[in-house]
Amino acid sequence: MEVSEVVNVHSRRLKSVVWNDFDRVKRGDTFVAICRHCKRVLSGSSTSGTSHLRNHLIRCRRRSNHDISQLLTRGKKKESTLGLTNVGYNQDQRNEIVTVASTNFEQGHVDGTVYTGSFSFDHRRSQLDLARMIMLHGYPLSMVEDVGFKMFVRNLQPLFDLVTIDKLEADCLEIYKKEKQKVYEELDKLPGKVSLSADRWVANGDMQYLCLIAYYIDDSWALKKKILNFLKIDPSQAEDSLSEVIMDSLRDWDIDRKLFSLTIDNHSSYDKIVCRIRDQLCQHRFLMCEGQLFDVRCAASTVKFLVQDVLETSSEITHKIRESIRYVKSSRETQEKFNEMVQLAGINAQECLPLDNPFQRNSTYIMLEAALEYKEAFLLFQERDPGYSMCPSSLDWDRVQAITSILKFFHEVSNVFVESKHSTANTYFSEICDIHLQLIVWCRRSDDFISSLALKLKSEFDEYWKKCSLIMAIAAILDPRFKMKLVEYYYPQIYGDNASDCINIVSNCVKALYNGHAIYSPLASHEQASENGGSDVKDRLAGYDKFLDETSFSQNINSDLDKYLEEPLFPRDVDFNILNWWKVHAPKYPVLSMMVRNILGIPISKVALESLFDNGHRTLNHHWSSLKSDTLQAFMCSQDWISNEL
Repeated sequence: MEVSEVVNVHSRRLKSVVWNDFDRVKRGDTFVAICRHCKRVLSGSSTSGTSHLRNHLIRCRRRSNHDISQLLTRGKKKESTLGLTNVGYNQDQRNEIVTVASTNFEQGHVDGTVYTGSFSFDHRRSQLDLARMIMLHGYPLSMVEDVGFKMFVRNLQPLFDLVTIDKLEADCLEIYKKEKQKVYEELDKLPGKVSLSADRWVANGDMQYLCLIAYYIDDSWALKKKILNFLKIDPSQAEDSLSEVIMDSLRDWDIDRKLFSLTIDNHSSYDKIVCRIRDQLCQHRFLMCEGQLFDVRCAASTVKFLVQDVLETSSEITHKIRESIRYVKSSRETQEKFNEMVQLAGINAQECLPLDNPFQRNSTYIMLEAALEYKEAFLLFQERDPGYSMCPSSLDWDRVQAITSILKFFHEVSNVFVESKHSTANTYFSEICDIHLQLIVWCRRSDDFISSLALKLKSEFDEYWKKCSLIMAIAAILDPRFKMKLVEYYYPQIYGDNASDCINIVSNCVKALYNGHAIYSPLASHEQASENGGSDVKDRLAGYDKFLDETSFSQNINSDLDKYLEEPLFPRDVDFNILNWWKVHAPKYPVLSMMVRNILGIPISKVALESLFDNGHRTLNHHWSSLKSDTLQAFMCSQDWISNEL
């Protein structure tokens, strides 16, 4: 078409948005539309409509290349729309924009990648990114069928084809398999041991799951945590069945020979499970110190059970406080009367009177603490309001004070357990010793209510102390700020005249554990290799070497452990990072640092602060509770693994 034959026509405004990409010109007696991108000529008459023009825009490769690359280079402009010129649109035009942007561009595909000028769109990568997002944030698979999500994705990237739920699930499982292989290889290359924790989860009220988590310190001296399995279990299963489930997991990950300890809740129902697993591992000589340090009970869950005992013992008093607050809040009139009593008693408390949540034991502590602030107001209110009959007596208020102080103590101690995402094992010994000493003090109280409660608590605590005090003491010794001194400080207060014997037990166990690590150290392996791979020529000084070995013990050659314990303590500093300290000093203590890596990686506590005072097990995301067991495990593990990579 010659230029002289083209006549631009502007007789009336063209309303359709497609005319932003076409020139409407007159050729003779007819109108034509010329694509501004590829110069293709189409019908431009008013009777032809604009549908064929929109269809051409969808398929026009030059138009797509131009607009997408231009959109990327221009940066973010508020009114930019993919594939359309940045102009103002009326409502009819915006409807057409949605139609255009909601349709797939027919571009060239190479291995799922669409190339449009300087921009390449990897369709497969976007599918996998969607799967990762679903698992990372706990979204439901059905999200891909939500109308709003479909509209958002289509308008954001028209080149992306949304997948079905089945395809999305398959992508998630593909990611899980690849990520599992990464974790497997990481565990296989570990320089040290692995510790395990087992925790129960619930879903839909009656379904239960067992979550197995590995803890370890890697090559860079960073404490790592990885979910290994999330398995559906039958609560009625016998102990031997559950122990075999855990053993199967260890074999699947090939870490049965690397296992150092198992951390579970401090409940007698787990005793047989732990014993069966420990016996199997000891039969193959996989555990150090004959499994003496294998059974670890969660410190935070122990505190949780102690708090539960306190609240159950004081349930009658707590009920009076709860009903008193409920009565005050029952009407505006009673609330106003109570406020008058508050002013009359001269109370300046800023705290409101909250009712507790029966599923959140921490809220009961908060309720009791707040009620104490209004004690005098409640007593006055009882005198002025005949309908108020649940007011605690003076003796009750004294017991509320005692109970609140006990709960406050446990709350403060538990904060230490969960102050960081991954607390190393050395941080717990002093707090557990403080609990022990405080229980002794409470047992000696003249108040029968407090002393009897304390005796009950101490009986339960003693079971935990027997199982876990040794491993926590060893972990404290490996803290260069304390070494043996912290044990020597606390044990006389706890054991009295028997302290010396108890300290010796700890000291001997540390030495035995060190010797066990020395056998498997690289230095020992090197010496053995040198002994076996020496020259065939007879060594005339072989007798001397034997003599040296036999007399070396009398020459008091210091080991890594001896050197470490003899050196001065490192100053106590609130910002002290024990893993960084050992990372720097590992070359100086090659054998001891191996031992440190295994001890500090033990999860002494595995309960988060927000669930420390919860009533029950951890609850599964309701979006995932209906998933098949294998799919659920893949989602839970992948969520943990992917989040650790971000």
